[in-house]
Amino acid sequence: MLDPSSSNTDLPAIPGKRYFTIGEVSDLCQVKPHVLRYWEQEFPQLKPVKRRGNRRYYQRHDVLMIRQIRSLLYEQGFTIGGARQQLSGDTAKEDLQQSQQIIKQLRGELEELLHILKR
Repeated sequence: MLDPSSSNTDLPAIPGKRYFTIGEVSDLCQVKPHVLRYWEQEFPQLKPVKRRGNRRYYQRHDVLMIRQIRSLLYEQGFTIGGARQQLSGDTAKEDLQQSQQIIKQLRGELEELLHILKR
């Protein structure tokens, strides 16, 4: 199913498209489509857009998430549960960092407004 000597660095570059079909993602991540559908059930972070006839369309962040899941499972030896836990910890840290950046940006904008109003 997977060549043990291959790694995420051996994967093809992700094209600059907005949406990818399950077949394209399968090729980009070297994971079979049925595995991708299974991972959707196991990893809440993985939610492709579904359109006509329940067809899946993955976005760039989905492809990156799949590559990260693939790395955790196939290269780092995590179980499904361990990979899920690892990803939820990572996303919590990223969410916190994004929230802090937004707060800093809002604070700066509010200080600018206050400065303008004081004139």
